[in-house]
Amino acid sequence: MTGSGQLSAVSGQQEMLTPQLQPALIRKLTALADDEIILAHRDGEWTGHAPILEEDIALANIAQDELGHAGLYLELRRELDGSDPDRLAFFRDADEFTNVRLAELPKGDWAFTMLRQYLFDAYEALWLDAARASTYAPLAEVAAKALREEKFHLQHTSLWVERLALGTDESHRRTQNALNELWPRTAQLFQPVQDEEKLVEAGILPDLTGVRARWEALVVPHLTGKCGLTLPDVPADAVGGRDTHTEHLAPLLAEMQSVARAVPNAEVW
Repeated sequence: MTGSGQLSAVSGQQEMLTPQLQPALIRKLTALADDEIILAHRDGEWTGHAPILEEDIALANIAQDELGHAGLYLELRRELDGSDPDRLAFFRDADEFTNVRLAELPKGDWAFTMLRQYLFDAYEALWLDAARASTYAPLAEVAAKALREEKFHLQHTSLWVERLALGTDESHRRTQNALNELWPRTAQLFQPVQDEEKLVEAGILPDLTGVRARWEALVVPHLTGKCGLTLPDVPADAVGGRDTHTEHLAPLLAEMQSVARAVPNAEVW
């Protein structure tokens, strides 16, 4: 397809977005990207500190992939509103981020990191799989591309959770403790953004209810059956909005954004 043909195709796709649908899609793309950015930073904190060198490299690669996925979502947003992905990542404050709180919690021990990544990977892989059918072609293409990487992430982290849960008494205890803290927070992954139901009706986004059913069918047997873990009770008020955060997000952003904010007009040569 020629360059002009590509521009025409993008323009045609954008025309399907009504004045109500476009802001909703921008909110969703931003939330998806924020999840990836913050979780990638937490994973990156293990660089040079993972239990073995091979895993140090593997987790660094996963973090890089997640950042790449964030970039894909923010490029889709750029096509809609002209926003700069770098400014969105490095020049927003904590109260402007819309990531799930699951992603911003401190990295904890190795069991905590691997279990968090597994829970998120399972959600992301299933969401991307469903999003490949989006009627908004740019999103369908991004989903198909990111899914290839996410399948490897899920395979890797599911094996680590199993290894830790079935290892020693100590590794099992740590994995169970991680599950006790993380499981109640997973509900927020399936909380829609404002007007998301209209995007679902238009076929642009997958229905989170269906994604959650598939996610539970995948992770619950793995955690309880294969790994011998016990799911904790979930408080009724465990969800909360994406606009509220823990005390851990602001320090994370201060570190992540420090270089960009110190030299805000720097250019890559």
